[in-house]
Amino acid sequence: MKKHKLNTGIGRMIEIEGKDYLYFSGTSYLGIPQDIDFLDILANNVFEYGSNFGQSRKNNIQLEVFDEFETFFAEEAGADAGALFSSGYLAGIAAWKSVISQVDEVWIAPDAHPAVIPDGHLASDQLNFKQWKIDCLEKAESLSSRSILIIGNAVDALNVQIHDYSWVEEIGKKQKVWLLVDDSHAFGVLGNGIFGTYSKMQYDSVSVIVSGSLGKGLGLPAGIVLCPDYHIDHIKNLPLFAGASPGSPAHIRTFLEMQHTYEAAHEHLKELCQYFYELIAFMPQIVGNPDYPVFRYTEDSWVEQLEKSGIITSSFPYPHADSPKVNRIVLSAFHEKEDIEYLADILENLAL
Repeated sequence: MKKHKLNTGIGRMIEIEGKDYLYFSGTSYLGIPQDIDFLDILANNVFEYGSNFGQSRKNNIQLEVFDEFETFFAEEAGADAGALFSSGYLAGIAAWKSVISQVDEVWIAPDAHPAVIPDGHLASDQLNFKQWKIDCLEKAESLSSRSILIIGNAVDALNVQIHDYSWVEEIGKKQKVWLLVDDSHAFGVLGNGIFGTYSKMQYDSVSVIVSGSLGKGLGLPAGIVLCPDYHIDHIKNLPLFAGASPGSPAHIRTFLEMQHTYEAAHEHLKELCQYFYELIAFMPQIVGNPDYPVFRYTEDSWVEQLEKSGIITSSFPYPHADSPKVNRIVLSAFHEKEDIEYLADILENLAL
């Protein structure tokens, strides 16, 4: 598929060479960066806080909004504490750095995000997630007492798989286990409302850390680490926390003030996902889940056929330049029911 470059923001519709297309790609699951009400409040907060805040969180002059955000987000997510960073990638690095010296073993899921993979380690690329899970359980049985860091994603957004980590608790009964999960593609979509999967992983025998980008579903240029209260000092005493600038205070304040907008967008997205799933459930060429806004299709030829019909979807080779294309349809709260119906009609004709 031909690559297109734009000079404007991306929303429900994009214009390419003078033609309008419905956009079913990207990671703006809740459509927040395109929401007019959000942007209106954000503009006011930019005037209040300025366009950026490049000062260390350890400085003697600090903004209260960062602490307020961390407390609010952690409570809503079901965590004891949170640490805010300027990106999900930094948050992921901080998460593994805070615990790596305390563990003997590091087991990494095949689809783990690079941000949560410690230096010198590699994700399993010979096994799929189910096989990797079985391998972890078998290894845990054969080991003497160890401290183990298990790393993975909450969701594989490329292969459209929502992961369950309840099996890790079984390992935790015999070994000391840290579970680090990247929630970048879960925030705004899965778990406890818009606050991710932390609350779903309350395991008595496992210490859980969740990190991730807030720039996808939540539309914020920031990242966060959620963890037990006994671990938060390990995070905030890292040079990475002290040395890196925090996220935009104007965006953070707007998030706190616009919870009603997030809740409405989340509910609308849930309805769209369920509706689209019902419309395409009989098409074997499409794989998806009614609870998640990403659907994968197997037919490469559909990419151009959809484009001819005024629809842009996601399509690129992964994980390498010479790998097969990964073709996906991504729904967003900025879509309308009529958009979903039009897309489903086109897909139905292609599937015949």
